[in-house]
Amino acid sequence: MADDPLPGVFDMTPLNPAFNADPHRVLDRLRRECPVRRDPQAGTFVLTRYGDVRGVLSDITLWRDPDKAEPEAVMARRIREERIPGLERSEDDARGILLIDDPDHARIRNPLAKALYKRVARCRPQIEAVVHEILGLLDGRSEFDVMADFAVLVPIDVIARILGVDDTRLKEFRAWSEGVIQSLNPFRTPEQTERLVWAGNALSAYMRELMAARRLAPRDDLVSDMVALQAEGAPINDGEVSINLQSLLVGGNLTTTDLIGNAVWLLLTHPEELAKLKAEPALINSAVEEVLRYEGPVDITGRIASRDLDVRGCPVRTTQSMLLSLRGANRDPEIFPDPHRFDIARKDAPHVSFGGGLHLCIGAPLARLEAQVALPALFAKFPALRLARPGEPPRWRSLPFFRGLETLVVAA
Repeated sequence: MADDPLPGVFDMTPLNPAFNADPHRVLDRLRRECPVRRDPQAGTFVLTRYGDVRGVLSDITLWRDPDKAEPEAVMARRIREERIPGLERSEDDARGILLIDDPDHARIRNPLAKALYKRVARCRPQIEAVVHEILGLLDGRSEFDVMADFAVLVPIDVIARILGVDDTRLKEFRAWSEGVIQSLNPFRTPEQTERLVWAGNALSAYMRELMAARRLAPRDDLVSDMVALQAEGAPINDGEVSINLQSLLVGGNLTTTDLIGNAVWLLLTHPEELAKLKAEPALINSAVEEVLRYEGPVDITGRIASRDLDVRGCPVRTTQSMLLSLRGANRDPEIFPDPHRFDIARKDAPHVSFGGGLHLCIGAPLARLEAQVALPALFAKFPALRLARPGEPPRWRSLPFFRGLETLVVAA
């Protein structure tokens, strides 16, 4: 109803069942009625139009570090202030690149990006091998869960091979990877927090062990690349290498899992688009981009005003927080004609699902490549793949600000 209060940030999480079922009813209203809205409860401005979101993302002078936000920016500052009892901190008090600014951001990101992108450029055979192995485990299965049996496994095993995780430790690595994802869940149960602490401490110890081993005997992997760059003078310490490789693991695994799962669900529920892809396999890159636009894994990102701004006529003062709705921007009808239509051949403006500016997602090339390899392989292996329970609504996970399925049971 027109008299209903406008939704705030906490209405844009799974705590709101309506948003969990269909976020765009909420986001469309915000974009239409108040595209730059101050939410006093969360202490942030919420931006939902593409032009505003892309403009803020492209402004490299704005801050990402929540410590620079005003005290009223309770949601932004909570990210930095959370301390989890029992979870060991780096001996260097290292910080991930996601929430720091230059010059430290560039100092850490540049060598990491240099090593990672060189790896991604030649890792397609590794990804193909991982996908082939995982699909092989599904031989003879007439029904399986795409999420648990495929989408979760591919990113974890791919990053394990890129990092150089020993095959004998792969089972442990998978368990740690699943556990540390709970760091992204502000509504964890005590049991989930306990698992997070166990997994986080074990993973940190293993990363230190792996770095020490690669210094003594380098191999063809990303950890060896990073310690070699350190030896060549890259100004990045062990704690920073460790925490940022772990961040690559946590963020990349969750979002790539959801990218693959969302893509399978969309193609199965839009059979005309799946038929289009099968008839023209070269559309796979465009199809992945449309999945990212239409049902991307990440809802939001944030920036802190480093100076007084005017955003669509709304004054934003220095140190005030801005929450950018990537999901809202990606369905802006001013930019994307018929935005709620899933079209794998779409030629509109680029989506903002990987953020932008200096903080453009460092794992974006790897996520794209994994999806581009995994999806055609899955549908080639199971050409008659279909939903096992087509009448049931999708079950979306309850992790705030991320969008992915809990399960996706299919019949082969």
